[in-house]
Amino acid sequence: MQHMHPSEVLFQGKHKPVSIPVCDHYAGSEKLMHKSIALQQELGPVFDITLDCEDGASAGNEEAHAKLVAALIAGDDNRFNRIGARIHDVTHPCFEKDVAIICNKATLKRLAYLAVPKVDSLADVTRAIDVINLHAKKNGHKNLPVHVLIETHGALADVHAIAALPQVECLSFGIMDFVSAHFGAIPGGAMRSPGQFTHPLVTRAKLEISAACHAHGKVPSHNVTTEIKDTAIVANDANRAAQEFGYTRMWSIHPDQIKPILKALAPRSSEVSEAANILAGAQAAQWGPIQYNGRLHDRASYRYYWTILQRAKASGMPLPESSGSLL
Repeated sequence: MQHMHPSEVLFQGKHKPVSIPVCDHYAGSEKLMHKSIALQQELGPVFDITLDCEDGASAGNEEAHAKLVAALIAGDDNRFNRIGARIHDVTHPCFEKDVAIICNKATLKRLAYLAVPKVDSLADVTRAIDVINLHAKKNGHKNLPVHVLIETHGALADVHAIAALPQVECLSFGIMDFVSAHFGAIPGGAMRSPGQFTHPLVTRAKLEISAACHAHGKVPSHNVTTEIKDTAIVANDANRAAQEFGYTRMWSIHPDQIKPILKALAPRSSEVSEAANILAGAQAAQWGPIQYNGRLHDRASYRYYWTILQRAKASGMPLPESSGSLL
């Protein structure tokens, strides 16, 4: 009897949830870009790299910087096609020039996504996507994934509509711009722990973003940890983001942050083993209900356990042999 794949059964009539690496590492300068790419070659495609045109380019050097980003993405060192780029915001004079430079034919073949910062509304996002599609289609590419930074009042107000856009695959919380937009009404301590997990206006924003992403099968990406020396703080932030707020991805701004984020956002080995066993039993039963360790499971729980395997795969964890036909 031929086994049906989980994606054929568990998400009928719906798009299956997006699955991308759990860590998004930002690099702005040429030196740090090369270091990040070398580290990705060493660790494998377990984290994404976002080459930064917005904060990485010095004033007056935007065009040359965008050309550097495009060349690195198109280059041979991009072994896994898991490098994206953050462009300037839609109101910036360099926005469309960034898009035109990066969306060339050679780069598009290797480009993982474009990240769009500082949107203030659904209209800003749709405008950005229209411009991206205009240049991408000229070079034979359709539906380039778009990541959107939610860091303004307007973007938060439209977050569910933004998450619903088919081309949007990830929403990232820009905590520092968001706090600054309150002009002192939120204290600076809310940009970092523990305040970032306790201040009501900040936690509301995090929860709205996460809920919108999960409602539409997209990936919520947690804000940066500015602490770069104490990896325990990074690990604790990532754990809280995942366990308390439902985030399945997190920014990194220093190479030392990558491994703590990967570990914190990966499922436990015991959970992965259990998920593989349950799904193997479900597949053998043609996705009907089964019992496992005295508990009943059906398609509702199968969807949960399938996402566990997807997270494990995206984190580079070793997978049980039984999971081979499930992924």
